[in-house]
Amino acid sequence: MTYQLDFGWLIGSLPVLLKGIRITVQLILIGAVFGVALGISCAWVRALGPKWLKPVVATYVELIRNTPFLIQLFFIFFGLPSLGIRMSELTAANLAMIVNLGAYSCEIIRAGIQATPRGQFEAGASLAMTPLQTFWHVVLVPALQRIWPALSSQIVIVMLGSAVVSQIAAEDLTFAANFIQSRNFRAFETYIVSTLIYLVLASLLRQLLASLGWMLFPRKASR
Repeated sequence: MTYQLDFGWLIGSLPVLLKGIRITVQLILIGAVFGVALGISCAWVRALGPKWLKPVVATYVELIRNTPFLIQLFFIFFGLPSLGIRMSELTAANLAMIVNLGAYSCEIIRAGIQATPRGQFEAGASLAMTPLQTFWHVVLVPALQRIWPALSSQIVIVMLGSAVVSQIAAEDLTFAANFIQSRNFRAFETYIVSTLIYLVLASLLRQLLASLGWMLFPRKASR
C-alpha cells in the first residue's frame, strides 16, 4: 500500500495559512523589539545598576531561564486571571515572548558589557557623563556589536518557540496548521507545508537581522 500525496487542499486553505503567518510575524516583531529593550534594561541593572535592584533582576532572569516557555505562557494566560488580570490570547502570547526573550537577551547583552574595556567607562567618566549616559553612549553600541550574532540566534529561537502559543488558541501558524489538518485529515502534507513555511520565516529573519547588524555597525561590516 502506497501513500498518495495530495496538496489539492492548499489553495483553499491559503487564507487560514496567511493569517497564521501574519500572526506569527506580528508576534516575533513585537517580541523582538520589546524583548531586546527589556534585555538591555536588565543588562544595565545587572552590570552597572543600583545594588538593591540587582537581586530582583537576577531572580527574574534565573526564573525565566530555568522554566519552560510553555509553563510561562500558561501562567500568564491561565494563572494571572486568578489575580484579576485577564488578557486576550495574543496579548498573553506577546507578553510571554517579551518576558522570555528579555531574560535571555539580558544575559547575552551583559556578556558583551562585561567584555567592554575598563578604559571606555573611564573615558565616559572623564567627560562628566553619568553612569547611565556612559552606558548608553559609550558602552552599549560596542557591546551589541560583539554579541549581535548570538542575540540574532536567540531571536530566531524565540520565533520558532512561538509555535506553542497555539496551545492557548492564539491563531499563529501552528494553530492554522492544526486547524487545517483537522479539516482535511492530511497530517503529513499539512505539517510538511507548515515546516517549510517556518524554515522560510527563520531564514528571512536571520537575513533581516544580519542586514540590520550591517546597518547598525558599519565599521564591523567594512572589515
